[in-house]
Amino acid sequence: PGLGVINEALKQSRITFERMKSYATFRIAETIRIILFMTLSIVVFNFYPITALMIILLALLNDLPILAIAYDNTRVSQRPVRWNMQELLTVSSMLGISGVLASFLLFFLLREAGFSEPMIQSMLFLKLIVAGHSTLYITRTEGWFWQRPWPSPLLFVATFSTELLGTLIAVYGFMITPIGWKYALWMWVYAMVWFMVNDVVKIFAYRLLRARGEV
Repeated sequence: PGLGVINEALKQSRITFERMKSYATFRIAETIRIILFMTLSIVVFNFYPITALMIILLALLNDLPILAIAYDNTRVSQRPVRWNMQELLTVSSMLGISGVLASFLLFFLLREAGFSEPMIQSMLFLKLIVAGHSTLYITRTEGWFWQRPWPSPLLFVATFSTELLGTLIAVYGFMITPIGWKYALWMWVYAMVWFMVNDVVKIFAYRLLRARGEV
């Protein structure tokens, strides 16, 4: 019985490890997704996808969900855990590149539809918020997003509330061009479709690495 405290310490350390891994995977994927998309948009197409104010709003709205990772439910590995940087970088990079493709596809669709530049920026802003916060549900586990352990209530509240706030900002135009509820709904649908795609990308990445014996 006296060894129980050691077992609990190992359990808590492995929970902490999983949360750190989830954060690192999300942060790398999100950085690639936003920075690469913005850089290529400006350099190649001479188009600023989001304004400086939108960047600040994105950063502020991302803080609360990121903090909630520390209270998320995680699986407890029955074996010793260790950092596998090749795994982490491969998975997060594939998710990040998938996000870049999704953003460029939306950009081309909106431009072909004839939307003005301020409208495109506002819609991209909302898409980046919804897609970014949804990525937390992908990076938190190695399996499908609906499998256990399920997200903690705090993580769900943090992500949904900030997505809702971002939606209201885009719909009613708080210091940005308003897009209305119709186009906001379409941005949600678009982001959710790519959420499913990205979950498949994650599963494929892990299976590819395991097939090569690198995980």
